[in-house]
Amino acid sequence: MQAVVIREVGAFELADLPVPEPGAGEALIRVSVTGLCRTDLKIVRHGHRDLTLPRVPGEEVVGEIVSLGPEGAEAARPAGAAGPAAASGATTTAEPASFAPGDRVYVYPGVWCGECPSCRRGAENLCRQMRIMGFHRDGGFAEYVAAPLQSLIRVPDGLGDEEAVFAEPLSCCLNALELGGVGEGDVLGVWGAGPAGTLLSRAGSLRGAEVVVVEPDEQRRAFLTATPGAPPQVSAHELPPGPVDVAVVAVGDPRAYEAAIAALAPRGRLVVFSGLLPADDAALHVSLSAVHYHEHTFVGAYGCSFRHGVDALDLLATGRLRVDDLISHRLPLAALDEGLDLVARRAGMKVHLYPERGTP
Repeated sequence: MQAVVIREVGAFELADLPVPEPGAGEALIRVSVTGLCRTDLKIVRHGHRDLTLPRVPGEEVVGEIVSLGPEGAEAARPAGAAGPAAASGATTTAEPASFAPGDRVYVYPGVWCGECPSCRRGAENLCRQMRIMGFHRDGGFAEYVAAPLQSLIRVPDGLGDEEAVFAEPLSCCLNALELGGVGEGDVLGVWGAGPAGTLLSRAGSLRGAEVVVVEPDEQRRAFLTATPGAPPQVSAHELPPGPVDVAVVAVGDPRAYEAAIAALAPRGRLVVFSGLLPADDAALHVSLSAVHYHEHTFVGAYGCSFRHGVDALDLLATGRLRVDDLISHRLPLAALDEGLDLVARRAGMKVHLYPERGTP
C-alpha cells in the first residue's frame, strides 16, 4: 500500500508498505478520507512531544472496515469509556459495539486503559497509557490503517465521509468549550478564523453563546460570516470589540494569547487550546497579578475523549453543525507537501487527503 512515513523530524517519504494485519480486537480499515491540520504540520516539520519514529502520521480518519482481527466482530470498550461519561451527562455508548466488514467508521485516535484516574473521570485523552494514532502508532496517511475496535464509532447513515472526518477536529473543539464552561449568555471570544476557529465559533453558538471571532486576515473574516454554515450569533473582528467571558485561542501565536488574556472580563476563563512551539511559549508574557485581581481562570484543552466523537458525529449527522462549506482543497496523498504548505500559509480552510482513490 502507499503510505507517508516520517523517519526523521523535518522530512517524510511516500513509501510502499505492507498492508497491516489487524491484531486481536482490531479492524483493518480502508481509508476513504483523512484530514490535514496544523498538528500534522507540526509533527512533520517540527516534531511533537508524543511522536515516536518511524511513523505514519494522520489522526483524522474515516473509512470502511475490510476485515476483523482474530477476536471477531465483538469488542467491549474499557470501563473508562462508559461510566464517567454517563456520570457527566455526556452522550456515550455503554454497550459493546459490534462491527462487520463494510461498516463505515470514524476512528477516535486514542487507545486508553480505562482504569487510571483520568479514564475514570471521563478524560481518557489524558490516560497515562494513551497511545495516539499518528503519534505512537501508525495513522491514516495511508491506504489502510489497523485500529482497535475500542476506538471505532460507526458513521451514521446519511452522513458523508467528507463530513464525518470533521468529527476529530470538532471533538477537540467540544472538549475546549466544555472545559471553558461556555453556556447561555456568555460572550465567547475565539482567536483565529481557520478551520478550528470556525468550528469553535459554530459549536459555541449552539451552546447559546454570543461569539466574537478575532482574525486579522480580512478574507478569513469575510468567509467566516458569509459562508452558508455561519450562525447568526457569530461576528468577526480585527480586534476584540469588548470584554469576553471565555477566550479560546485557536492559533499558535503568543501574541494571540496575550491579546486574549487582556480581553478577559472579570472572572473570565481562558482556554489554552492551541499549543505553542517552545520558543513561542518562552516568549509569552502573562501577569499573574492580573489573574489574581480579576479572578481569571486558565484551563488547558488537549485533544478529546471518545464521547466527544459520539457527540460530534451526532451534531454533523443531524445537520445542526454544517461543515461541507469548510473543505477548500481535496488532494491525493502524494500531494501532502502541497497540503502542508497550504496549512502553513493559511491559504485555505480544511484540506482533505484521499489515500486510495485520489481526489473524488
